[in-house]
Amino acid sequence: MSSIQIKAVELRGKNQEFRNRLIGIKYFEKRVLELIVLILLTPFAMLVSLYTIYKIKRESSGSIFFTQSRVGLNGKKFICYKFRTMHENSKFNPYTEDDDKRIFPFGNFMRKTRIDELPQIWNIIKGDMHLIGPRAEWDILSNDYSLKIPKYKQRHLIRPGITGLAQVCYPYGRNIYDAKNKLQYDRLYINSWTVGLELKIIWKTISVVFGKKGI
Repeated sequence: MSSIQIKAVELRGKNQEFRNRLIGIKYFEKRVLELIVLILLTPFAMLVSLYTIYKIKRESSGSIFFTQSRVGLNGKKFICYKFRTMHENSKFNPYTEDDDKRIFPFGNFMRKTRIDELPQIWNIIKGDMHLIGPRAEWDILSNDYSLKIPKYKQRHLIRPGITGLAQVCYPYGRNIYDAKNKLQYDRLYINSWTVGLELKIIWKTISVVFGKKGI
């Protein structure tokens, strides 16, 4: 277990102090770093997006993009954009499963490499999201988690991110147990933010995209 995972476990304690320390100069530092990374990322993102659009059209008829209502800063809802990874009109299920038949082949690749998240750059430009932060959760699931998981709403103290500490430390969430565990990483990120942690998440995200494991 890594030091980050140990800290996330420790933060579960009921008496652990929790504060949103991503304010003031730290927030300014985060935004400047985010802008620099986005400028560097844009040419690569455009090339990957063009190829992704081609593959989606070839493997699954229907729209290129998938939109969904997600929960952002202070619980405010917004429309989140992603590349579609499932066949249209698939049977409803809020969670994915192993060998999920609703997901077409390249859609599965997009999920594993996280490139289905690239359209969320538009959400960053609009001010709905950060590059790094808690995952933007579907509003229906978020409402359910808020009722069943203590302190869940603390993750809404900052804007959600395309990637984040929970995303590179923990697998895709498939149930409320996973949501509860991932919350500890979100709280740790908000409570312990540093430029070093931000850079480490960026590096680990790159590792995930190119097929390596997270932290």
